[in-house]
Amino acid sequence: MIHRRQVLQGMAATVGCAVSPHLSMDIARAASASVGAPRRVIFFLQNQGFDPATCVTQGLDHNCSLAGVTLPEPISPLEPYKDKIHIINGLHGLHTSPSHSAFFGALGGYRGGIGIPPFAETIDHVLSRLLPQTILPHLCIGMDALPNMISRPTLATLSAAGAGKPLFMYSNPNDLYQMLFGTIASGDVKKRFEARSKVLNQVEQLAEQGSGPLPSSDRELYQTYVDGFRNGNGLCERLASVSDHLKLFAPKYDEKFLKPKFETDWHDALLDVGIATLKAGLTNVLTIGSGRGEIFGAWKGLGVVEAGHNLGHMDQPDNPIWIKIRQYNCRMLVKMMQELESVPEGNGTMMDHTLIVYSSNNADKQHTNGANWPFILLGNCGGRIKTGQFTQMDGKRPVNALYTTLLHAIGAPRDRFNMDKSTAAKHDSKIGPIEELMA
Repeated sequence: MIHRRQVLQGMAATVGCAVSPHLSMDIARAASASVGAPRRVIFFLQNQGFDPATCVTQGLDHNCSLAGVTLPEPISPLEPYKDKIHIINGLHGLHTSPSHSAFFGALGGYRGGIGIPPFAETIDHVLSRLLPQTILPHLCIGMDALPNMISRPTLATLSAAGAGKPLFMYSNPNDLYQMLFGTIASGDVKKRFEARSKVLNQVEQLAEQGSGPLPSSDRELYQTYVDGFRNGNGLCERLASVSDHLKLFAPKYDEKFLKPKFETDWHDALLDVGIATLKAGLTNVLTIGSGRGEIFGAWKGLGVVEAGHNLGHMDQPDNPIWIKIRQYNCRMLVKMMQELESVPEGNGTMMDHTLIVYSSNNADKQHTNGANWPFILLGNCGGRIKTGQFTQMDGKRPVNALYTTLLHAIGAPRDRFNMDKSTAAKHDSKIGPIEELMA
């Protein structure tokens, strides 16, 4: 039986994954790009901050190759892949007011905070529109403490399709597996998928009939929900049309989905589903929120007893707890790289046409002013981004400049991203991309 609560949660998630059927000229140009062009981007944001001492080797304060550098212990799983990464230190997010979290401002490059709706489209969603189009251009998944993922299986805090248009993260891997791979599933998963599809089709029909009595001021908002159901149901139909293809990539549906002992079981399951959607070509942008942009989170499966906000009040350098969490993240990054390297694409592999962006939605720490916001880029984005490098910025360029650089890398250049001339005059020392990152 599908309970009303479950149906409502599914509705919210469906609205969150709505996509526009219209392609802009920019999208058309990106879709016809050359074989070597970038095709997908992955964002991985860890909450509670990213202390530069955990990713920048002590004493390193100038641009250089990583070839002769030993990476700090927290990111040591990346040591064998130094030639494939670019570490950036010294960007800022002073204008985003990150504090506990910049929320939508982390990927939007604008002021964020608890209860503040998105001001504009975030960079991950912009890229999902501009990269070659897929069945589900943008997928967001969120990792948290197990009780939080069960009680709030969808949450919107990091990604947005525009002003006042948050995008939901999926945190229950069973729901996500059912949505994406339900057409090829069997047993209870298949039954739940079919029941949910039937309910949502009925709700869509009812919703289309319900806007008449509403005041004109509310009809536009109501229509977004109708469009959400329509697009969500359309997604199910499109997935059903490629069911034979999906069988090649569906992750193993095992005990970590059904009987998680720790939240890390679900973290791993979510990652597996995310990787499967990339390998199957279902999505071109994957956004992962570890801690879901908030102040919570738990990693008991790593032997970390502490959880939630207290983790943000611990110094990260030389802290065995944060070494475990950061290394766990890096192992996830390595797994994504290896999985994408295993799939041929064009004259190389999927990873050759992919960029992974790793950072935090909290800049360098909890209760930060955002003066320093480290990033690690993995992959060369189709040969557009330098790798095997460390770049030390002077603190005068904002995270928006990095996002501008990403737009240049995919062939959709802009002078600025989400920053008007007035704001740029105060917070950005240059116009355009960060040249030190461009190949």
